[in-house]
This record gives sequence, C-alpha cells and structure tokens, in this order.
Amino acid sequence: MSYDDVEIEDMEWNEKLQAYTYPCPCGDLFQITKEDLRLGEEIARCPSCSLYITVIYNIEDFLGDNNRKKQENIESSKQQPIAVA
Repeated sequence: MSYDDVEIEDMEWNEKLQAYTYPCPCGDLFQITKEDLRLGEEIARCPSCSLYITVIYNIEDFLGDNNRKKQENIESSKQQPIAVA
C-alpha cells in the first residue's frame, strides 16, 4: 500500500536528478523519471526509506511524438472500412 496518491502536477521536475520529485516524510524525495512514466510506471520511490507513492498522471502526456503517431495509426487502421465482394 502506497504512502499517498500524488498528482504529477503536484510534483516538481528536478533537473539535477532528471526526475519528478515529491517530499518524503523522512526528509528525502520520492523520485520517478520521465522514462518510467512513458513505460506506464506509477510508483515513485524514496531512495532513503521504504515508502513509495502512487503518481496520478495521463500516460499520453509522456508518450513521444513517434509513439503517439504509431498509436494514432493503429487506431485509425482499426477504423478503416473493408469492402467485401
């Protein structure tokens, strides 16, 4: 069970760590990278203690343009009408 559920908007981008961070009660920071988010990971862990939080976010906000285009192409190809002779 996670310590808390936190919206990604409430987290802070840390350039040095290259990760989104959120204060942990132990004094350190929960951390999660953009790559973790792209992969669908939603758990940000604290490197100093055993606590973790669940990050609430929209995965589409973290997909790159190539992945987004691939997903759109797959969805549009599913909607193509098929002529039967």
